[in-house]
Amino acid sequence: MTQELYFKRQIELWGSEKQSLLESKKIAIIGSGGLGCTLALALGTSGIGEIDIVDFDTVSIHNIHRQIAFTLDDNGKNKAQVVADLLKAKNPFVKTKAFDMDFESFAKLDNHYDLILDATDNLPTRAQIDSYAKRIDTPWIYASVEAFNGQVCFMDKSTFDVINTTDKKPAGIAAPMVMHIGSLEANIAIRYLIDLPIPKDTLHYLYYNPQGELITQKFGMPVG
Repeated sequence: MTQELYFKRQIELWGSEKQSLLESKKIAIIGSGGLGCTLALALGTSGIGEIDIVDFDTVSIHNIHRQIAFTLDDNGKNKAQVVADLLKAKNPFVKTKAFDMDFESFAKLDNHYDLILDATDNLPTRAQIDSYAKRIDTPWIYASVEAFNGQVCFMDKSTFDVINTTDKKPAGIAAPMVMHIGSLEANIAIRYLIDLPIPKDTLHYLYYNPQGELITQKFGMPVG
């Protein structure tokens, strides 16, 4: 099996040059829950050369309905390792590494990336990601989901301070919304990595109104 065959449909979309560009990229996915599973499956089979996955948590039964990389047989296993193993089974051309640790420990390692993707579930860790990304001069993508709404932002010149106001656990989460927001985050990531235009420092807020219409709003983030 060749890469040309495996990535045939993508190469038809954006050509061999951009596909080769993906092979040279290295990203980190911070978190292997609902968003992390969607990101890993979308990006792990896209042709990105190296993907590091960070999560200290283990799979629980209540995770599986929305964390699409896991099955019942994975209950109790480290999430990052399960996801990394799945990507290796799906794509022989990607290098993946699981980091079974919290983000504070991960940030002390001497790693460098082209892009960092937030798939966490709390604001303090996202603030740490923001500080880490700025320290290593790397952009990152913030994403969060609650109920039937979610938000995504490519953080380039802006900081997380304007978003990091309160920390609370969501009342509930609709599984398809998790995949929707994760897919949006993954699309922005791929476009950035192959040098296609993306809106930077713009918060995309998606929600369903009472009539069931999907509404998308955009807000410019303060920079500087």
